[in-house]
Amino acid sequence: MLNLVLMTTCKCAYFFISLAFSVFVSSGAAANAKPNILFILVDDLGYGDLSSYGAIDLDSPRIDELMSESLRFDQFYANCTVCSPTRASLMTGRYPDLVGVPGVIRQNKENSWGFLDPSAVTLPDMLKRGGYDTAMIGKWHLGYESPNIPNERGFDFFHGFLGDMMDDYYTHRRGGINWMRKNRQEIDPEGHATELFSDWAIDYLKDRQSNAKPFFLYLPYNAPHFPIQPPDEWLERTREARPELSEGRAKNVAFIEHMDHHIGRVLDALDDNGLREDTIVVFSSDNGGAANYFQLNGNLRGAKQDHWEGGIRVPTCVRWPGKIRVDRVDTLGMTMDFYPTLCELAGLEVAHEIDGHSLVSFLLEGDERGLSDRTMIWVRREGGSTSRQGRAYYAIRKGPWKLQQSTAFEPMQLFNLEDDPLETTPVDNQKIHAELGAALNLHIQAAGQVPWQRRE
Repeated sequence: MLNLVLMTTCKCAYFFISLAFSVFVSSGAAANAKPNILFILVDDLGYGDLSSYGAIDLDSPRIDELMSESLRFDQFYANCTVCSPTRASLMTGRYPDLVGVPGVIRQNKENSWGFLDPSAVTLPDMLKRGGYDTAMIGKWHLGYESPNIPNERGFDFFHGFLGDMMDDYYTHRRGGINWMRKNRQEIDPEGHATELFSDWAIDYLKDRQSNAKPFFLYLPYNAPHFPIQPPDEWLERTREARPELSEGRAKNVAFIEHMDHHIGRVLDALDDNGLREDTIVVFSSDNGGAANYFQLNGNLRGAKQDHWEGGIRVPTCVRWPGKIRVDRVDTLGMTMDFYPTLCELAGLEVAHEIDGHSLVSFLLEGDERGLSDRTMIWVRREGGSTSRQGRAYYAIRKGPWKLQQSTAFEPMQLFNLEDDPLETTPVDNQKIHAELGAALNLHIQAAGQVPWQRRE
C-alpha cells in the first residue's frame, strides 16, 4: 500500500514537473521564435499612385490599410531608378554597381547592363542559414540562366517570371520567349500575371499551416509596369466611375486598383492561416512611376529613369503587429537597408561587407542615429539609344544636400532638399559640391573594379 502511494505521488510529481518544463520550453521557444517575412515589391509604382500617398483619382484600400497598420516611410528610396539594380541591392545589401548590376539585365546581351556577382551572399542565402524556408513568387529580373536563377541564389522554391517585363500580362512572353518557371521547369499558365502570382502566394501561405519553420516569401509583382493592362472588367469599372479620366490614366488607375485588390487577398491569407501576428510584412516599389505611361509621382520632380526625387522615392512600409510601432516618418531609408534589417530581426549576424544600414533600432525603438545624415548614392547605366550610349549617370545625397544628374550628358546640380524639396532651384555651394563629388569619385573607383558583364 505504501509502495502504491509512493508510486502515485512520484507519478504526479513527474507529471507536474514535466508540465512545468514543457510550458517553460514552449514560452522560451515563443520568446525566441523567428518571425516569418513577407516582402511585397511592386514594379514602377509612383510615389503619388496610392490614395494613402495623395492620389485623388484612384482607390487603393488594401495597401492603404497596410500602411495604416505599419511604420510608413515618406522619404524612402529605391536603390535605382530602374528595375534590376534595385533588386540586386535588396538581394545583397549592397550598392548595385558593387555587385555588378549598374543597369538593366536583359535577355538580349547587346543591350544588357549587368551581371549579378555569383559570389555575392544573398538575403535568402542568409535566411536559410537561420533556419528559414525561402520562396520567391513573381518577377526575378536578375538573370536568365545559371548561376543567376532564383533556385541557385538561395531560394528553395521559385514560381514566377525570370525576365524584365511581359509584353502581355496574359501570355507572359518577352520578345516571344517564355520566361515563366516553376523552380527550373518551364511552365505556361493561363491568366493575368497579377492574379497568378497572388494565387500562388496564397497557396504557399496555406501550406505553411502545417510547417513550423519560419519562412521568407519574396513576392515581387510585375505590375504596374507597362504594358498597362488591367482586366477588361476593371477598366470598364474605372471608366464608369471616373469618366473624366483620359484613356491612358484610366488604364493605369484600373491596373493599380486591380493589383491592390489581389495584394489584399494575399494579406487576407496571412490572417486566414493564423500567420498575421508572427509575420513581418514589407511593402515597397523598385523605382518611381513612368510618366509616359500616365503614372504619377505626386508633386515630386521627375519620374522613372530620373534621379530627381520622382524617380527614386517610393511608397514603403513595414508591419509587425505588436513589435513595430504604427507611425509615419520622414527618416531616410533605402532598399538595401532591408538586407541587414531582416537578418537582424531573424537573429542573424551579417559578418561580410554590405552597404545597407540596419533599421532595427529605428523600427523597434525610434532610434534614427546614423540614418538621416547618412550618404546615399545612385547609379544607372544604360544603352540602346543615342540618349544613353552605355554611359552611367549618378546622384549622391548626404543629409539635406543632393548632387544629381538625370542623364550622363548634363552637369551635376546641387539641391538642398530641406529648403527645396521639389528641386526647383540649384544651389551654388562649391564646398558642398566638392565634398559630395569627392565621395562619389571614391564610390565610382570602387565600382570600377567590379565586372558587370558575364565572362564566357
